Amino acid sequence: MRGLPIFLAALAVIGLGYWAYSQTILTQTAIRDVERLQREIGAERERLSVLRAEWAYLNRPDRLRELVYFNFERLELLPMVPEQFGTVAELPLPRPEPDPMEQLEGLLLLNASTGGGGQEP
Repeated sequence: MRGLPIFLAALAVIGLGYWAYSQTILTQTAIRDVERLQREIGAERERLSVLRAEWAYLNRPDRLRELVYFNFERLELLPMVPEQFGTVAELPLPRPEPDPMEQLEGLLLLNASTGGGGQEP
């Protein structure tokens, strides 16, 4: 009778040891994955900073001015003038929202004039 609890306790210790070992392996795998992802994020951030630097270099005003000068005939670019813009008066105004009460009154008047919808006493 004493042997069964000892056997079950030993079996539980072995089972818990296996579970702890498997959790350790899973944790180490997760740590390696996180480290790999952090390295990838660092590489992408560095790549992004290089792209931003290239974008800033390519969009320098003096460089763009020079490109426009050399390609003026092909691009047919002209300086912007105020006449190219419209005025506020030229903008269409939004339609006002219809009043639901006026719509209801209109329907009631239409219904009354056609003689429909009324209940006989």
